Amino acid sequence: MSMQDCYNFQDFRRLAKRRLPAPLFHYIDGAADDEWTAKRNTEAFNSVALIPNALADLSHLDLSTTLFGRKLAMPLFCAPTGMTRLFHPEGEYAVARAAAQAGTLYSLSTLSTVSIENIGKVSDQPKMFQIYIHKDRGLTHELVERCQLAQFDALCLTVDTLVAGNRERDRRTGLVMPPHLTLQSMLSFALHPRWAYHYLRSEKFQLANVADRISTGTDSLVSVMNYVNSQFDRTVVWKDAEAIIAQWNQPFAIKGIMSVEDAKRAADIGASAIMISNHGGRQLDGCAAPFDMLPRIADAVGDRLEIILDGGIRRGSHVLKALAAGAKACSIGRSYLFPLAAGGQIGVERALTLFRDEIERDMILMGCASLRDLSSEQFMRVQ
Repeated sequence: MSMQDCYNFQDFRRLAKRRLPAPLFHYIDGAADDEWTAKRNTEAFNSVALIPNALADLSHLDLSTTLFGRKLAMPLFCAPTGMTRLFHPEGEYAVARAAAQAGTLYSLSTLSTVSIENIGKVSDQPKMFQIYIHKDRGLTHELVERCQLAQFDALCLTVDTLVAGNRERDRRTGLVMPPHLTLQSMLSFALHPRWAYHYLRSEKFQLANVADRISTGTDSLVSVMNYVNSQFDRTVVWKDAEAIIAQWNQPFAIKGIMSVEDAKRAADIGASAIMISNHGGRQLDGCAAPFDMLPRIADAVGDRLEIILDGGIRRGSHVLKALAAGAKACSIGRSYLFPLAAGGQIGVERALTLFRDEIERDMILMGCASLRDLSSEQFMRVQ
């Protein structure tokens, strides 16, 4: 199987599974507890059916949208994911360049292995930095200032990771703290020498944005886990988010919003966007899917905030369903991480191109010349 044989999420997933040591594949693929929520995130889209319109004027198609004051070529962008260089040596650079090539936004994680400054230089395409509030508030303020200097367009505060979810696949492979790799896991690393070669030959792995400030080290997956457990502040409340919004004073999203009341609160404290997200099902299993919550949240705050649907997106039709239900855009994580693991920047470019092609094709079949033509009148509940 080669990159050119990949046409959808499952194809990229299968190729990534071949190329990654098993513990790393399962780190991407796995979720919390019984992984019900991770499955539900995608299955939720099957609860509605699209209703196409016929004989519409499709002489000019427009897939673009505006988010955070910047124009995106399509209503889909790359969500923040940590430690990306574990999955391919090109890591965050590959994803940022692929997003720029596609004319869409790239999101850099606090737990990235490439610095804010270096990603800021990749392109002039829209960029967002995802931030956690640290116990060391000085470090949090410093990250905000660095994003301002690097001319990032938006900041995103993740609020659903006060404690790590129970990811039992990682326990089985030994990818926990302290590490307890099984014989099978160690054999898997040994059977993937190309991954090991590139990992050892590439730039040193570390959390590039905090490495100079954290004495405990951030140069291995284990030390990253230790960093998260020791540095993230579990006492964060709404006033802390409001303080960062005031310091940033630019487009600001809160990621991890899953209730109407929290969406209203986000609008009240000055957020310009929310990302309806349950962290890909990696935190609270049994949680509702983002798409399940989208219509009621859109009804409540759709005129006050830009709404981003994050979680479960596998097809262009999923994007159209989300937009028809009130989202301004959608974001993907696993849907670009598997292509990255399968083929680096080329893999991510191919995945984004396939998504764009599907969105365009489905818009034509829906009789929609513009994303603005999508509305709740064009889907119905089927279960």
